[in-house]
Amino acid sequence: MSLDPGLTRVRQQGVQGRSAAAAEPAPPPALDRDVPVLIVRIGHYKPHHGTTGLIRSLGRLGVPVYAITASARARPLLSRYLTGALAWPTTGLEGEAELVRGLRRVADRLGRPTVAVANDDEAAILLAEHRDEFAGRLIGPPVGAGLPRRLADKKGMYELCRRHSVPTPRSAFPDTADELDEAVAHVGLPAVVKNRAPFDRLDAPVVPATTVLRSREDVEAVKRAMARPGCAKILIQEYLPTDAATARDHPPDWFVHLYCDAASRALVCFTGVKLRAWPAGGGVTARGLALANPELAEISARFCRAIGFCGLGDLDWRFDSSTGRFNLVDFNPRTGAQAQVFRTRAGVDGVRALHLDLTGRPVPDADQIDGVELRVEHLDLASGLVARAGRRKPIRTVGTHHETAWFARDDMLPFVVASTRFARIAAARSIGAMASAVRPGRGRESTDQARPP
Repeated sequence: MSLDPGLTRVRQQGVQGRSAAAAEPAPPPALDRDVPVLIVRIGHYKPHHGTTGLIRSLGRLGVPVYAITASARARPLLSRYLTGALAWPTTGLEGEAELVRGLRRVADRLGRPTVAVANDDEAAILLAEHRDEFAGRLIGPPVGAGLPRRLADKKGMYELCRRHSVPTPRSAFPDTADELDEAVAHVGLPAVVKNRAPFDRLDAPVVPATTVLRSREDVEAVKRAMARPGCAKILIQEYLPTDAATARDHPPDWFVHLYCDAASRALVCFTGVKLRAWPAGGGVTARGLALANPELAEISARFCRAIGFCGLGDLDWRFDSSTGRFNLVDFNPRTGAQAQVFRTRAGVDGVRALHLDLTGRPVPDADQIDGVELRVEHLDLASGLVARAGRRKPIRTVGTHHETAWFARDDMLPFVVASTRFARIAAARSIGAMASAVRPGRGRESTDQARPP
């Protein structure tokens, strides 16, 4: 399958000016403003731009939006569209009973039935496995109790893919150093390593994020991390290569955001392509494009029907040019960070579809808007600088309409705070790099898995 026609089509629309495909959506349907939303998070991490986008999407339509946070200063919570921040600090290492009690106390503070939106895999699992205990307080899709945990667990997702004939990279699940050697021999180098299971990854992760192993030295580093007491289990996954010479016009990494109802029907199913990542070459989306891919949408919707999934889903796919097939590499049973790049011509995105459905209102059927390009400002800047430093041509602007992750004229404060934090971290790293360079006997170090600023 050639990916070029879709990108060519969007580029042609850009030359012609803002096309019908990139026009503003129709006025969105009315949401029930009497039913608030609670964004649920488990664990200690900095809220990402996807949380801000979610708050804005619902808040602009008058739906009260509350968010759980460990800090009132978290930058998404500075959005003018947030109704309230509810402090409930967690690590994810608490017992399930303690987490259930804590979330029930938070829900009781709202005083009325509230739609719950999971912001991470652990929250999605907690809401699904204890749905009956939240009855009357939190409203959520009736997904099978064990399904979100199975999808978020890399081994569980792999087994579901094999059972339902969905292509996925060759994978192994080593528990020891010897098994790691066998796994690498099975899939070859380079290989991808990920922390395997939700909750475990919060305690003693083997890698900070998805990591590409390119050498025996990388493998030995993973062995040392695995030797730590209580370390998380890992996945070793086949690395599907891409041709650097054609990647700019044939990007291999795609993502699907969907919402399925109680009958596992995809009421909205959006497809998009990753144009730039941070860390460069295998990280989170720094720049992405909404681009209709009917084949990928159908594969994703069919898989959800087969496994009985309902709710919000964020699926990551990689195109294997050697086989001409898309391979599923991740299934997050929750909303994703790139969600704000997607909207239908009826003004509906994923979280709006969820709210409409769970409050008994119809979800209008309409095509997605193509050509919207999302830029995560600070990550896109960092990725572009790395590309130029490596003398690689940066990706050309493709979209006919541009969205920014943090910046919004009607909601400036999250962008100001995010920019300040980015500048502070960048300055600290620059000072640290200069200090390391002048120390006697110290050479320069490099890594493919630098943490995003």
